[in-house]
Amino acid sequence: MASPKQASYDAIIIGTGVIGSGVALELARRGLKTLSVDKLPTAGYGSTSSSSAVVRFTYSTAAGVAMSYEGMKYWRDWENHIGDIGDQPLIDYVESPMLLNKEPGGHWEKVVPHLDALGIPYENLSFEETEAEFPILDLRMFGPPVTIDDMDAPFWGEPTAKHDGVILTRESGYISDPQLSALNLATACEVAGGEFLYNTEVTAINRADGRVSGVELDGETTVEAPIVVNVGGPHARILCQMAGVFESMGRCSRALRREVYIVPAPEGVDYDTEGVSMGDSDTGVYFRPERGNNILIGNAEPECDELEWVEDPDNYNEQLSDDGFQLHAMRLARRVRNAPIPGKKSGLVSLYDASPDWLPIYDRTDLDGFYVAMGSSGNQFKNAAVAGHCMAELITAIEAGHDHDNDPLVVTGKYTGFPMDMGTFTRNRVVPEDTHMNVFG
Repeated sequence: MASPKQASYDAIIIGTGVIGSGVALELARRGLKTLSVDKLPTAGYGSTSSSSAVVRFTYSTAAGVAMSYEGMKYWRDWENHIGDIGDQPLIDYVESPMLLNKEPGGHWEKVVPHLDALGIPYENLSFEETEAEFPILDLRMFGPPVTIDDMDAPFWGEPTAKHDGVILTRESGYISDPQLSALNLATACEVAGGEFLYNTEVTAINRADGRVSGVELDGETTVEAPIVVNVGGPHARILCQMAGVFESMGRCSRALRREVYIVPAPEGVDYDTEGVSMGDSDTGVYFRPERGNNILIGNAEPECDELEWVEDPDNYNEQLSDDGFQLHAMRLARRVRNAPIPGKKSGLVSLYDASPDWLPIYDRTDLDGFYVAMGSSGNQFKNAAVAGHCMAELITAIEAGHDHDNDPLVVTGKYTGFPMDMGTFTRNRVVPEDTHMNVFG
């Protein structure tokens, strides 16, 4: 294995995905000597590279909406945020209108009050206005979604009702190359003095005198640090167990196997320019444009679809399923007129790091100096840069004596001035049992 350049650091960050690289950059820019460690070959090589990379503001919590809108400002100002990183290309932020169906009791009813409170621009379109601007969409009501085994269900028949319209945010979009976003952040961190160590596994979390003291690498090298940040993605749960904090966490994350599918745009449609993104619980999918005049489809966790949790993140089925591809293409074809159902499947298989309520965990732990940024897969890619900022602010405050457990830190957005209550993302949060949460929030 490669060896770290020194025996001790101010902070060790485990994981170099888009969130981990964002945390490392913010800590390095605050003057900390950082070491980032990843068992994979380079930054963003794991879950980040398979992210749908949608940038949206449609969350069900005030902090989630504030954070995501603030996060969008980073993407728009990416060149200034990253700074000079030589010849490495920068990501593109591609604007794509984001739509939510106004179905009775739907997710949009939770989102709109937060958009109103923060003054985030959106449009409340009627059925007629939506059809006029987006004729590619069929706004009839199809749900609830069903599986491919239930072909006799009303979902596949002719609907008799229609949605009232949509909630539309025009500043939404997506990132064209999710892995490159992590590479941009990691390279900027190196410019700021941070060090990165790849193809290296953390095999122990060390402690001394009641706080974290560093890590062991590949079972042979000890590196000291008073701060260790667990951004291990699908391995984050294992790292919490390794640190001895798992049992004391009210919320933790697990590895979740996910498939994302890609189909061509309908014939004669330039989806790169005419396409939209949509969070569509009525059909059980979300979708967005994908470069090359394609449509990317993800699963929106309808109740009929069983989640596939994975115990060993180093051993899971990496083959795209035939039934999953066909089902999601068929669901998309309910909403997008003339969307094809190709005979040849295309897409990605990866692991997400997801919490039971789909909210990330940005917090300290009961082991002083051991912090977590976990459970972020599926809905936090868009927040990578601002999450790095918030974690750095949280770590700085706690290390200076702030009692975050009893007085949750509120971080002010540097672009928007929005308050971002970090208490929303604590490990000990309480979520009502009857709250239905999914990847949308």
